[in-house]
Amino acid sequence: MKAANSSQSPDFLLNNRPVSVRGVDPQTTLLDYIRAQGLTGAKEGCAEGECGACTVVLVANRAGGSEYRAVNSCLMLAPMAAGHEIYTVEALAAGGKLAEVQQAMAAGGGSQCGYCTPGFVMSMFAEHYRPGRVGPCDPHELGGNLCRCTGYRPIRDAALSLGPAPSGDFLDRLSRPAPRLEAIEYESAGARFSRPNSIEKCLSILAGDPEARLISGGTDLVVESNLRSRRWKHLVSVEAIGELREFSESARTITIGAALPLNEIAMRWSTAPDVCRQWLQLFASPPLRNRATLGGNLATASPIGDGAPLLLALDASVRLASQRGRRTIPLASFFTGYRRTALAPDELITAIEIPKPLPEFVRFYKVAKRRMDDISTVAAAMAMDWDASGRIARARFAFGGVAPVPLRVLAAEEAVIGPHGGQRWNDAAVERVQAALEKTLDPIGDHRGSREYRLAVAKSLVAKFLWERREAAA
Repeated sequence: MKAANSSQSPDFLLNNRPVSVRGVDPQTTLLDYIRAQGLTGAKEGCAEGECGACTVVLVANRAGGSEYRAVNSCLMLAPMAAGHEIYTVEALAAGGKLAEVQQAMAAGGGSQCGYCTPGFVMSMFAEHYRPGRVGPCDPHELGGNLCRCTGYRPIRDAALSLGPAPSGDFLDRLSRPAPRLEAIEYESAGARFSRPNSIEKCLSILAGDPEARLISGGTDLVVESNLRSRRWKHLVSVEAIGELREFSESARTITIGAALPLNEIAMRWSTAPDVCRQWLQLFASPPLRNRATLGGNLATASPIGDGAPLLLALDASVRLASQRGRRTIPLASFFTGYRRTALAPDELITAIEIPKPLPEFVRFYKVAKRRMDDISTVAAAMAMDWDASGRIARARFAFGGVAPVPLRVLAAEEAVIGPHGGQRWNDAAVERVQAALEKTLDPIGDHRGSREYRLAVAKSLVAKFLWERREAAA
C-alpha cells in the first residue's frame, strides 16, 4: 500500500469499461458517480437502502466461479467500488434487444411510472443468473425493491416466468472468479479513504490516526452520510482483508469473520440450525445482506440490531485486535452503553465465535411493523438445555429494543436455574421469568411502540417460547 501522503485512483469496471473516480470526494456515493456518467437508470429514492431504486449488481466470488449480487449503490461510496466489476441496467440490452428479465417485465405489465423498474430488473437479473438455481426465480430476492404504483403481482409473475439463464457473455462471466480486491490509498477534497489488505496494515492505520473510522459494508455508516450529512476525514474499509472474511467450524466452535457478508454466512454455514437460517433471512433485504456484516452490526451497538440477541443466547464471544495484541471477550460484556462498546479507538472486531455444542432448543423472535425488511420493535432470543431428569440445565434470555443496549437478562435466567439447581420449564417458570423482566427491562417509547407495549411483547415472547417447546416435544 502506498504511503499516506500519496493517492491512488480507485479504478473499477463499470459495464465492462474501466473507469476511475479520481478527484471525487471519498463520500460521494456510487449512485451519484454512475449517474454523473450518464447512467441514469439507477435512481435515488430513499438514500438508505429501503427502496431498491438504486440497485446495481457486482460480481462476487462463489464456489467454482462467481455470481451477480444485487447491491444498493446509494450505500456504497465511490472509492469502495475500487477493483470491483459492476453492472447497471444500461448494460443488459444488447444490439437493441432487451434482456430476458426486461422482456418479462414489459410483457407482464410490470412497470407504470418506471421509477422503480430498473432496480427491480437488476435484482431479478441477479436471481435469473444465480448459479445452481433450480426451478423458477425466487420472488423473495426482490424483497429489497419497492413499487408504489404497479403492484407486485405482475412483477412477481415476471420473475416466475423466467427459465434458465440464457447463454452468452453474462453467463460465461460466471465461470471465472471475481476480481481480487487490492489495497488502496485515496485522498481527495481534504478527505482520505484507505483499504488495507491485511489486519496488520489496518491496525497500523488505526494506531496512526485516532480520527479514522472503520467501514465494512456501509449499510449503516453511509446512511449517516446520506441523511445526516455526517463527514469523516478518514474512512478505513476492511473489505479487502481476507482474514476478516473467513468462516470455519470445528468440534468446539463456529467462527465467523467480522467482515463476511450476511448472505455468505448463510451459504457457508452448511450445518446451521433452522433458527440461524431464519435469523439471517430476517436481516433487512437481500441487497443489504449482500453487503452488511455481523462485525458491523455489533460495532454499531444499536439496541435494536438483529445480530446481538441470538448471539447473546448462544454465548458468543468477539475477537478483537489492536497493535497491543489480540483478546477475546464475551459478547455479553461488549456493549457498555447506548451506541458504546468495549472497542478501543485503535481496535477492530476480527471474528465472532460461537461455542459448541449449540443449545438443545433455541428460538429467535423479531417483532416489527412488517415481517421482512424492517427494523425491530423488539427482538428476542431464548435458549435452553435440560438434564436427564427434565430440569433446566442452562437458560438464556436475550433481548433487543427493551434497554439502551442489547442484553442478557441474568435475573430471568436465575429465576429458572436458581441456587438449588434447575427447575421445570412450565407455566410457573414463565411467570417467574416475566416477573424478572418486569423489574429489569427499561424500554423507551417511540413511534414503533410505547414502553408498555415493548415490555408486554417481551413478556409474551417468553410464553411463546414455552408453547413452542411443548409443540416441539409433543
